[in-house]
Amino acid sequence: MSLIIRVGGARAQWWLDTMQSLLPELECRAWDDPGDPGQVEIAVVWRPPPGGLKRFPNLRGIFSIGAGVDHVYADPELPRDVPVFRLVGPDLAQRMREYVALHVLRYHRQLPAMEAQRASRAWEQPITPLAGDRTVGILGLGALGGSSARTLRDLGFRVRGWARAQRELNGVEVFAGASRLPAFLADTEILVCLLPLTPATSGILDARLFAGLPRGAYLINCARGQHLVEADLLAALDSGQLAGATLDVFHEEPLPAAHPFWDHPAITITPHTASLIDPEVGGRLLAANIRRFLAGEALAERVDPAQGY
Repeated sequence: MSLIIRVGGARAQWWLDTMQSLLPELECRAWDDPGDPGQVEIAVVWRPPPGGLKRFPNLRGIFSIGAGVDHVYADPELPRDVPVFRLVGPDLAQRMREYVALHVLRYHRQLPAMEAQRASRAWEQPITPLAGDRTVGILGLGALGGSSARTLRDLGFRVRGWARAQRELNGVEVFAGASRLPAFLADTEILVCLLPLTPATSGILDARLFAGLPRGAYLINCARGQHLVEADLLAALDSGQLAGATLDVFHEEPLPAAHPFWDHPAITITPHTASLIDPEVGGRLLAANIRRFLAGEALAERVDPAQGY
């Protein structure tokens, strides 16, 4: 039995070596050197190319290197009878909590304005409200969104969340369903997007949504680039409807050098690092899930194809 690994960039060999050390009972192979395709039963992937997974006729399970699985389902030739599993765990949630708290606090304490003062040697002391007087909204209350909401709640913010279905989250005001989205947006001063990418959420961060926020609100998108209508964001920033945006994800990655986001003074760019996992941590989670799967155990990480997460 073999396991195939598909990770792009400089980390490919790192992942291959790590997974082989964690799963010595399997033969771990690189995507570009799979050997006999008929021996491959497990695939560990990030952004597999279209048609790539159908090469393996005996594939039993597809494991995403990350919480999102939209990159797997984007393949029109994906073997639909093979279960797909996402990667979730305390390490990923911790990284996302850190990222969200960092950038919410950055806007809350008006750090961009103070950073801008440096060029002119200005000494102005902005007065900021206490966290309890600031409303932060989380779009998406899954494993990462719920964890981030609790962290912001514990920092003292007024936290609200929006989800497809109603759920209980202590200390967080929850809005459920499309009809409740306008009410969720109405008082949200800092909006964090942590939605899964599905046909229903693609392009959700658009002009209509931005218009529903208070004037001068901030956006933090650490979900998927395809959630955002880029032209609408630029227009909202230039009009003052939004005061700033922090973007960790983009339609095209790496972000092209000529993209207008690079030069916009109100946009903070990070290179998809919010919950970036390393092979040692991610590898341990994957190895444990793969062993459980091969032993016939049910995994909570299995994706519902109808929902896309």
